[in-house]
Amino acid sequence: MNLEGRKVVVNKSVNELVEMLNKPEDYKNLMPESLQSFEVRDNGFKFSLKGMPEIALTIDEVSDKQIVLKSASSSLDFALTGAMNPVNENQTEVQLLFDGKFNPFIKMMVEKPLQNFINSLTDNIEKL
Repeated sequence: MNLEGRKVVVNKSVNELVEMLNKPEDYKNLMPESLQSFEVRDNGFKFSLKGMPEIALTIDEVSDKQIVLKSASSSLDFALTGAMNPVNENQTEVQLLFDGKFNPFIKMMVEKPLQNFINSLTDNIEKL
Protein backbone atom coordinates (compact mmCIF):
# COMPACT_ATOMS: atom_id res chain seq x y z
CA MET A 1 0.00 0.00 0.00
CA ASN A 2 1.45 3.34 -1.06
CA LEU A 3 0.18 6.73 0.08
CA GLU A 4 1.52 10.18 -0.74
CA GLY A 5 1.22 13.52 0.96
CA ARG A 6 1.12 16.69 -1.07
CA LYS A 7 4.38 18.49 -1.84
CA VAL A 8 4.96 21.51 0.38
CA VAL A 9 7.70 24.13 0.55
CA VAL A 10 9.25 24.68 3.98
CA ASN A 11 11.14 27.87 4.85
CA LYS A 12 14.15 25.93 6.10
CA SER A 13 17.29 24.69 4.40
CA VAL A 14 17.77 20.95 3.85
CA ASN A 15 20.50 21.00 6.51
CA GLU A 16 18.15 22.60 9.07
CA LEU A 17 15.48 19.99 8.33
CA VAL A 18 17.94 17.09 8.54
CA GLU A 19 19.23 18.38 11.87
CA MET A 20 15.69 18.72 13.24
CA LEU A 21 14.36 15.41 11.90
CA ASN A 22 17.35 13.50 13.25
CA LYS A 23 16.11 14.22 16.81
CA PRO A 24 13.22 11.99 17.93
CA GLU A 25 11.90 14.64 20.36
CA ASP A 26 11.34 17.11 17.49
CA TYR A 27 8.65 14.90 15.92
CA LYS A 28 6.23 15.74 18.73
CA ASN A 29 5.79 19.24 17.20
CA LEU A 30 4.67 17.67 13.90
CA MET A 31 1.99 15.43 15.38
CA PRO A 32 -1.74 16.05 14.84
CA GLU A 33 -3.91 17.66 17.51
CA SER A 34 -5.37 14.22 18.29
CA LEU A 35 -2.03 13.17 19.87
CA GLN A 36 -2.65 11.37 23.17
CA SER A 37 0.84 10.24 24.12
CA PHE A 38 4.39 10.71 22.87
CA GLU A 39 7.49 8.99 24.23
CA VAL A 40 11.07 9.38 22.98
CA ARG A 41 12.93 6.07 22.66
CA ASP A 42 16.38 5.02 21.47
CA ASN A 43 16.69 6.33 17.92
CA GLY A 44 12.93 6.81 17.60
CA PHE A 45 9.65 7.47 19.34
CA LYS A 46 6.31 5.94 20.28
CA PHE A 47 3.00 7.75 20.02
CA SER A 48 -0.74 7.25 20.06
CA LEU A 49 -3.58 9.22 18.51
CA LYS A 50 -7.24 9.19 19.50
CA GLY A 51 -8.94 6.12 18.04
CA MET A 52 -5.72 4.51 16.80
CA PRO A 53 -3.35 1.94 18.31
CA GLU A 54 0.06 2.94 19.63
CA ILE A 55 2.73 3.21 16.93
CA ALA A 56 6.50 2.96 17.47
CA LEU A 57 8.90 4.31 14.85
CA THR A 58 12.66 4.27 14.51
CA ILE A 59 14.72 6.76 12.53
CA ASP A 60 16.21 4.40 9.97
CA GLU A 61 17.95 6.65 7.45
CA VAL A 62 18.85 10.33 7.38
CA SER A 63 20.41 12.08 4.38
CA ASP A 64 20.08 15.40 2.58
CA LYS A 65 17.58 13.72 0.22
CA GLN A 66 15.32 11.88 2.65
CA ILE A 67 14.43 10.83 6.18
CA VAL A 68 13.10 7.28 6.57
CA LEU A 69 11.09 6.21 9.61
CA LYS A 70 10.37 2.50 9.94
CA SER A 71 7.96 0.60 12.12
CA ALA A 72 9.58 -0.68 15.31
CA SER A 73 7.01 -3.50 15.44
CA SER A 74 7.76 -6.76 13.66
CA SER A 75 4.02 -7.33 13.11
CA LEU A 76 3.62 -4.18 10.99
CA ASP A 77 5.92 -3.70 8.01
CA PHE A 78 5.93 -0.10 6.82
CA ALA A 79 8.12 2.94 6.22
CA LEU A 80 7.34 6.64 6.17
CA THR A 81 9.75 8.63 4.03
CA GLY A 82 10.15 12.38 3.96
CA ALA A 83 11.60 13.17 0.53
CA MET A 84 13.43 16.51 0.46
CA ASN A 85 14.44 18.62 -2.51
CA PRO A 86 16.16 22.01 -2.04
CA VAL A 87 14.36 24.90 -3.73
CA ASN A 88 17.05 27.40 -2.74
CA GLU A 89 19.38 27.84 0.24
CA ASN A 90 16.51 28.76 2.58
CA GLN A 91 13.63 26.65 1.25
CA THR A 92 13.06 22.93 0.81
CA GLU A 93 10.30 21.01 -0.92
CA VAL A 94 9.08 18.11 1.23
CA GLN A 95 6.75 15.21 0.42
CA LEU A 96 5.73 12.36 2.71
CA LEU A 97 5.58 8.88 1.18
CA PHE A 98 4.12 5.88 3.00
CA ASP A 99 4.93 2.33 1.94
CA GLY A 100 3.28 -0.48 3.89
CA LYS A 101 2.95 -4.20 3.33
CA PHE A 102 -0.49 -5.03 4.70
CA ASN A 103 -3.02 -7.74 3.92
CA PRO A 104 -6.21 -6.52 2.17
CA PHE A 105 -8.28 -6.49 5.37
CA ILE A 106 -5.76 -4.37 7.30
CA LYS A 107 -5.31 -2.11 4.28
CA MET A 108 -9.05 -1.46 4.13
CA MET A 109 -9.09 -0.53 7.84
CA VAL A 110 -6.02 1.71 7.92
CA GLU A 111 -5.90 3.42 4.52
CA LYS A 112 -8.17 6.40 5.29
CA PRO A 113 -6.83 7.08 8.84
CA LEU A 114 -3.27 6.85 7.52
CA GLN A 115 -3.97 9.29 4.68
CA ASN A 116 -5.52 11.69 7.20
CA PHE A 117 -2.43 11.30 9.42
CA ILE A 118 -0.09 12.01 6.48
CA ASN A 119 -2.17 15.05 5.51
CA SER A 120 -2.02 16.36 9.07
CA LEU A 121 1.76 15.82 9.27
CA THR A 122 2.13 17.60 5.92
CA ASP A 123 0.11 20.56 7.18
CA ASN A 124 2.33 20.80 10.28
CA ILE A 125 5.55 20.47 8.27
CA GLU A 126 4.36 23.30 6.03
CA LYS A 127 4.09 25.57 9.11
CA LEU A 128 7.77 25.12 10.04
